[in-house]
Amino acid sequence: MTGVTRAHPARLVRFARLVLPLLLAAPLEAQTARPMPAVDSISPERVARLVATLSDDSLEGRAIGGRGAMIAAQIIADAFHEAGLEPAGDSGYFQRVPFAKGPAVNVIGLLRGGDSALRDTAVVIDAHYDHLGIGRPVHGDSIYNGADDDASGTVAVMETARALARAGTRPRRTIVFLLLTGEEIGGTGNDWYLRHPAIPLARTAANLEIEMIGRPDPLAGGRGKAWLTGYARSTMGALLAQAGVPVVPDPRPAEQFFERSDNIAFAYRGIPAHTISSFNLHADYHRPSDEASRTDAAHMAAVIDAVTRATWILADGPAPRWNPGGRPRP
Repeated sequence: MTGVTRAHPARLVRFARLVLPLLLAAPLEAQTARPMPAVDSISPERVARLVATLSDDSLEGRAIGGRGAMIAAQIIADAFHEAGLEPAGDSGYFQRVPFAKGPAVNVIGLLRGGDSALRDTAVVIDAHYDHLGIGRPVHGDSIYNGADDDASGTVAVMETARALARAGTRPRRTIVFLLLTGEEIGGTGNDWYLRHPAIPLARTAANLEIEMIGRPDPLAGGRGKAWLTGYARSTMGALLAQAGVPVVPDPRPAEQFFERSDNIAFAYRGIPAHTISSFNLHADYHRPSDEASRTDAAHMAAVIDAVTRATWILADGPAPRWNPGGRPRP
């Protein structure tokens, strides 16, 4: 057994002067998420109505820069206002995105965290609300409505914001609810957000994207179940599984879905970022037949309930970390 060396008192004083200010300045990490407070139930009827509104022919497929996309952005902003979220764009809830074809905006609302040590950190919950607009007719239909891609994810973000904003307890961290434009043309809105974030990226603990949850996927377990892209890359999947959130690993890794949504840009910046989906490779992908009538509202409502729980866990519990070798590099 080695002996114990006593530190010189002067060294202890110097150590305290150097280290204690750093400890006091650093936010205290949440150890476990508290039980989620009671929230409004997710109504399949309301979900169906919102998807139908966002994917209606009158919105002309929500192409970035188009009239329909701006109508969709206003619908989202109105929902954020009704929920009581704090506007976080440069023009109310709108973050103006430079785009040559016409007006383009992201829509951003904040739910401020309730913990004095962690409220300056955030998690980003996002989806893209744009789609392909009007294109080549298929069986006489030229409007690419994008009900599943990604009106379904947009509704999930809106309804999660509504549920948690009306809860009696705030999570420890701030939640950035972000609806992005321009995903379908390479992530235009996301690139702009990452250069002008509502909360600095250095203080962004995680990103969870919601993409295509309008239909059940038998490989995920059927109705009410979803999967998480890049599940083994970080501790996020394990955190959600331990809390009983019905999300499984992506059953189709060969499709490289982890790299095919806006989450990848967050991940390249070092933020644990994944996408929840239940896309079952249906034949309506990027076709005019991706209509609201083909969504399963009961399934969607159940997945949105899971998204709400996942959001609470990420905002109130320990921040996810990359597993060894899991962080992607550009």
